[in-house]
Amino acid sequence: MPTSLVTGGAGFLGSHLCDRLLADGHRVICVDNLDTGTLENIEHIRSGDFVFMEHDMTRHLEIAEPLDEVFHLASPASPIDYLRLPLHTLKVGSYGTHNALGLAKKHRARFLLASTSEVYGDPQVHPQREDYWGHVNPIGPRGVYDEAKRYAEALTMAYHRQQGVDTHIVRIFNTYGPRMRPKDGRAIPTFLRQAGEGTPLTVFGDGSQTRSFCFVTDLIEGLVRLIRSDEHDPVNIGNPEEYTILQLAEAVRDATGSPSEIVYEALPQDDPTVRQPDITRARAILGWEPTIGLADGLRMTIEGTVSRTGAASRG
Repeated sequence: MPTSLVTGGAGFLGSHLCDRLLADGHRVICVDNLDTGTLENIEHIRSGDFVFMEHDMTRHLEIAEPLDEVFHLASPASPIDYLRLPLHTLKVGSYGTHNALGLAKKHRARFLLASTSEVYGDPQVHPQREDYWGHVNPIGPRGVYDEAKRYAEALTMAYHRQQGVDTHIVRIFNTYGPRMRPKDGRAIPTFLRQAGEGTPLTVFGDGSQTRSFCFVTDLIEGLVRLIRSDEHDPVNIGNPEEYTILQLAEAVRDATGSPSEIVYEALPQDDPTVRQPDITRARAILGWEPTIGLADGLRMTIEGTVSRTGAASRG
């Protein structure tokens, strides 16, 4: 039985990845310091092949048993979190990545770095290709996250080139689905929460900035295919269907049947004006592309959230 280590495994993406790996017949070691992850995300797992370790990846970690795969997802990922934890975000992107890569080297395991579309900054190339170097403000408020991920990519390639570690880098675009925190500050959970409360949906700027939204099970499929491939350069994983934030707000209103009005607030500093992945390489190398559109994804997100809330109230 292969063994996979997932850092950040109690987070939104990490918990879905743990589910997938267990379904694939893996033993899973989930590591999380619970800063932004939560035990609620993994409490449904009853498998004897699942182990949870509460640990901060900015501190040294040893794993005695052999590892076959290391997925490094640990990091604050929403602006509300990395602005609250700027130094920790930089540390988990630097020492935390070094720590995870060291485990992969020691165990001769495959390694996957969960990077981000934020490495492109406010892009001057649209849609974003992996060979585009980006346009990032290193000293702006978002710089702690953007530069942590850019450094982590450089560190990952150094381990591959000098140490021979079998590394893989995924640049993750906006992803959504059940288990997103209602108050994590990102667009879809914020709109869903506001619609559920009947309060106004808050759109920043004039709502013309664009994003591309990938349902979580599609994203996880891409991660699994990538780590088991022979590709070492970064690969974009995301849904290339592009929506303005205003269109997203209207889609959430339609999906929820909410009467909430839409209100506008000032655009945050360095907020990207466009975000759309070019997934040509993912299609060619991995045979991957998303299968779930926004309307179906929103419906499944709402259903999953309602089901989870109901289970919690019964418990």
